[in-house]
Amino acid sequence: MEPTVIELRHYHAGDLPNEFRQLLLDVHADAYADQMDDPFIQRFPWFVDHWSGLDGFSCVVGFDDGQPVGFAYGAPLGAGREWWREHIDPAPAAASTFGLSEIMVRPRWRKTGISQRLHDELIDRRPEDLAVLLVDPDHPKVQALYESWGYRKVGDRQPFPDSPKYAVMLRDLH
Repeated sequence: MEPTVIELRHYHAGDLPNEFRQLLLDVHADAYADQMDDPFIQRFPWFVDHWSGLDGFSCVVGFDDGQPVGFAYGAPLGAGREWWREHIDPAPAAASTFGLSEIMVRPRWRKTGISQRLHDELIDRRPEDLAVLLVDPDHPKVQALYESWGYRKVGDRQPFPDSPKYAVMLRDLH
């Protein structure tokens, strides 16, 4: 199915509508319907609250005929929170970083190019020097997709005791 994305809407910290959180939770419930018994997957509401509360939070949601198809969100990593630096020796001296926390597309719209469109809309005009994300290495096709978008693996990280061990991927933005 080739979707017609009618609209890409931008959301930012401080101007989130009341229904924003629920919109993300609904997309997540559809995207992970077969994994909702996983305790780590069940913690997604916490991640939404955490990331959307950060200064500089930015989100792009795609809509097809008024129906949300997916989203991408993240926020700048503040000084001392650029955890990716431990994976590069020597790390760049001055490299501001945008942390890309989530790209999520509902099953009906997967493999249509919408994930790249959401991604590009979110980061193409970012002022930071770099973008960083984590990807589950058990999904090599997803990791290869990020590599095709200019990311490179720089290490591995398990951010929470109950999370998977992720590949740390970094991309120059300028």
